[in-house]
Amino acid sequence: MNIKYLFEPRSIAVVGASRDKGKIGYAVLNNIQSGRFSGKIYPVNPAGGDVLGIPSYKNITDIEDDIDVACITIPAKYVFDSVRQCADRGVKYGIIITSGFSEIGNLREERKIAEYANERGMRILGPNVFGVYSAASHLNATFVSGNIPAGHLGMITQSGALGLTLIGQATIENIGMSTIVSVGNKSDLDESDLLEYIVRDDSTRVVLMYIEGVRDGEKFIRAIRQTTRRKPVVIIKSGRSEKGSRAAASHTGSLAGSDEVFDDLIRQCGALRAENLKEAFNWATVLANNPLPKGDNTVIITNGGGAGVMATDACEKFGVTLYDDPERLKTIFAKSVPPFGSTKNPVDLTGSAGGKEYLDAFDAAVAEDNIDSIVGIFCETAIMSAEFLETAIAGAYAKIKASGKLIVFSLMGGQATADYVTAARKRQIPVSDEVYDSVSTLGAAYRYKTYLDDRSEADGLAPEPDFNAAAITAITASARQQGRHFLLAPEAQKVMDIAGIRIPKSRPARNIKEAVAAANAIGYPVVMKVVSRDIIHKSDAGGIALDLENDKEVIDAYGAIMESCRVYAPSAVIEGVDISEMVGEGTELIVGARVDRIFGPIVMIGLGGIYVEVMKDVSFRAFPLDKTEILRMIKEIRSYPLLLGVRGEQRKDIEDVIQTIMKLGMIIRACPDISDIEINPLVVYEQGSGAKAVDVRIILKKE
Repeated sequence: MNIKYLFEPRSIAVVGASRDKGKIGYAVLNNIQSGRFSGKIYPVNPAGGDVLGIPSYKNITDIEDDIDVACITIPAKYVFDSVRQCADRGVKYGIIITSGFSEIGNLREERKIAEYANERGMRILGPNVFGVYSAASHLNATFVSGNIPAGHLGMITQSGALGLTLIGQATIENIGMSTIVSVGNKSDLDESDLLEYIVRDDSTRVVLMYIEGVRDGEKFIRAIRQTTRRKPVVIIKSGRSEKGSRAAASHTGSLAGSDEVFDDLIRQCGALRAENLKEAFNWATVLANNPLPKGDNTVIITNGGGAGVMATDACEKFGVTLYDDPERLKTIFAKSVPPFGSTKNPVDLTGSAGGKEYLDAFDAAVAEDNIDSIVGIFCETAIMSAEFLETAIAGAYAKIKASGKLIVFSLMGGQATADYVTAARKRQIPVSDEVYDSVSTLGAAYRYKTYLDDRSEADGLAPEPDFNAAAITAITASARQQGRHFLLAPEAQKVMDIAGIRIPKSRPARNIKEAVAAANAIGYPVVMKVVSRDIIHKSDAGGIALDLENDKEVIDAYGAIMESCRVYAPSAVIEGVDISEMVGEGTELIVGARVDRIFGPIVMIGLGGIYVEVMKDVSFRAFPLDKTEILRMIKEIRSYPLLLGVRGEQRKDIEDVIQTIMKLGMIIRACPDISDIEINPLVVYEQGSGAKAVDVRIILKKE
């Protein structure tokens, strides 16, 4: 079904159209009619007669014409019958504004409605939505009060009440809307489906989304990626403290809280996550009405030294690069800056600057090819009073925008300045009364520009496994036959060997004699680890002994491990120990892959060792992805400088880390039995020397 019919219907029926101004059925019909909808309108009211001057029908089955959209506003107990009638007569889309379904626990009725409609080719938006607005067809099928200004911002919201607030705020600030839609309970259509239309809608320049939860993460990621390649997407998501996605079976799972994963994955797709509504509107307004900067160099122009320092701090915080060529800056701004000012960046015009000095400085910045964006800061003074703002800002803004450069303004002062900020924002001039707000917006523009510049067409394409996936599946199938939901150490090591991931030399041992023999065959020093299907976290059970130098230490460690593990898990079946080479020192990382309950296959990297869950220095990505994106993920962790070499150390083999993560993603995707793979630590050596997977944990999916 073409989603275009939902936003640009040729005909719409309002089921529950009412003459009572207190009813939603009245508000929706009135908005459709007064909004000058370009298609046919069919009110449906069991009493018949005219409704708002339009002839109504007692039943939708009485309408002879084809109906693209039915907007349902009747009480919940009548909705199924109405949907049944709509679906049976071929209505394409049903917008169920009515509430009283899964949001109050009435999930069965909601599923019944969606299933019946879908079986007959009808799609459902809702229930519990405020409707749809589309500037393209002059359609306001919502119960929003007042007119909605047309423009270039497309909005998708999961919360009806917050959506109405967003629309109200946009109207106050004169932010024109191209599309507005609420998804409500998402019984059928969700955000991903709606983005199919918005990404192709030429009038929509930027998308603003409010999300509370994602139903199908893989579908959502594909839709966001497709959209951001054509236009910016700004997302507000609540639920940062959501619990329930924790999985104690592995560190990868326990660290993959839904919000942490969501944050990293939408960054991977180029979406911009805002902290609050104010920030979201700031970003969306600027991105909808201004060019992206062509290069990385930003200059700050101010009449206040302190404000310039604040802006400098903000630029560092939000990833905005300041142009740093003192000699060139002096040449550019020498005529604009008084002798007691500063041509360094920030360019300080001093408190003596008036409108002319600002305009001269802006003109100089526009004429300079090495300057790509500008932060204009005005501190109200006796010389630079609010009455000069229109001259210094509006004229400069038009000229700078026409040049293809981006400028944001921060204006600080008294009531007159505050009034000007409010008025200028309604004209879509990028002004704020706070330096950090302005620079945050500039930072968002740069993040989106960087995404467009760096994105790879290969990201999101599934790489073919370069190993025998069937051999791995045979190992997991054998474990399942034994009633296990995880692999034993020798099995996990075999999986690594099949995938081409280097592991320490190791041998199993069922008793002390075999342990000593294995240690001598491998060569001292060695590591001893318990092998038990009942003990997953070996270190917690005292099931690991490191740096064993001789036979006596192996014998003593064997006894200590057995005693400690029996105390930790008295009923555990212990099959023996695994003897491995003691690997040389290197940088310890944790890398992993898992099938997330929402987003599907994901990969992870972080600082490894025993403190991984304390430090939580980790980064996630959706799989599949390419090597460029894996490197970007690695660079996000705070401990990344350790891989570059510190205090005289050599650079580590980052390429081998990338290959290891790629192979883990391939395993998790190619072997459906596996839910989690974790290597902790992955010891990384100097460039060219590779890395070794020291401890490998593989968890199988539970039926």
